[in-house]
Amino acid sequence: MHCWIQASPSDFSGTLPQPRSGHTAVIVGKSKLVVFGGLADKKFLSDITVYDLENKIWFKPECSGSGSDDGQVGPSARAFHVAVSIDCNMFIFGGRFSNKRLGDFWVLDTEIWQWSELTSLGDLPSPRDFAAASSIGDRKIVMHGGWDGKKWLSDTYVLDTMSLEWTELAVTGTLPPPRCGHTATMVEKRLLVYGGRGGGGPIMGDLWALKGLIEEENETPGWTQLKLPGQAPSPRCGHTTTSGGHYLLLFGGHGTGGWLSRYDIYYNDCIVLDRVSAQWRRLPTSGDPPPARAYHSMTCVGSRYLLFGGFDGKSTYGDLWWLVPEGDPIAKRFTASPLEVIPQNKDDSVHSHKESQSEGSAILELQKRLEISASLSNSGLQIVDELEDREFLELASGLIGEKVSNNGQVLPNYLYFRIPVFCIFHL
Repeated sequence: MHCWIQASPSDFSGTLPQPRSGHTAVIVGKSKLVVFGGLADKKFLSDITVYDLENKIWFKPECSGSGSDDGQVGPSARAFHVAVSIDCNMFIFGGRFSNKRLGDFWVLDTEIWQWSELTSLGDLPSPRDFAAASSIGDRKIVMHGGWDGKKWLSDTYVLDTMSLEWTELAVTGTLPPPRCGHTATMVEKRLLVYGGRGGGGPIMGDLWALKGLIEEENETPGWTQLKLPGQAPSPRCGHTTTSGGHYLLLFGGHGTGGWLSRYDIYYNDCIVLDRVSAQWRRLPTSGDPPPARAYHSMTCVGSRYLLFGGFDGKSTYGDLWWLVPEGDPIAKRFTASPLEVIPQNKDDSVHSHKESQSEGSAILELQKRLEISASLSNSGLQIVDELEDREFLELASGLIGEKVSNNGQVLPNYLYFRIPVFCIFHL
């Protein structure tokens, strides 16, 4: 059981970050939470605000180092960039300023609060926003997808933070459909990618695993689409996926009201991917949840999760919320309020039963021999150039107030594989 508790003034001291969305918030060196950039009332931000986890103090460090073209120290203002921490350093790539996609690469040394713009080598990624990235161990970073201003991307790059060399990963077999606004999280030896937006068709709710990122494993890089049992999240983008213990916690994001609907739905639900049982489940919570939102940050701080900021289609948030285990001292503020538990969806079990009956003996034989099951998707997935995607452009216009015109493209049917539950995280 977990409790939602809105942060109170007694939880922190110092200057809190201003409201924003499209920012990043990462734990650096196990003692600092660093918030950078974002968008507030159509103004792009370049500030740094730090939460000292031990002393419970928010502060704005005085940074030194190289600067951007406007003469300021550090990266120029931006939102929808990626930020990944390695040791005491925070690496920043890309993002968006107004209608311009960025492709610059920065590092902040949080020991001395010094920014450096990096000149990297190898296969340089194109400028992009709405990409997703994660660390691989204590040396490398993997980045997937995004939007380059002309098309959605499905490429994957690996950065060696010691040599500063980028490598575009050569992946065999089926690729996930191009997307942006998704999440990418390393879980043991696999990169898990969920959701996002790919243009034209509905927002995505698929889950993919990428192998071949760990050199010592000597595996050929390849993607596998995962079909997990349980109460899967609805399709969405702009959500967060946060690793904590044996769980991945998915929170918030936005989707649509259906294929024919032209309005966005914003979420405030909590769905957990249980790595032990390898299934989705809704996280039981008590207390009033935070307002629904997307493009927020959710960070794991010990056994707690800290939610900050976000956007709900109309308003930009600056509130801070704790999601804590029932026995946490913060949870004592919670007073008798009804338990919020989302019941099991009966339709899920009916669908799973019908699906299992239809697979046939050929699939069962394949499962026995290869320990996987395979099925062919019968529906084409239309991927249209982002300039045709009016729904996405309306969201972008709401965030930054820009106008764009039209064009389009199509992606054919694809083959996906489903892996037995017991071996998903040990491929």
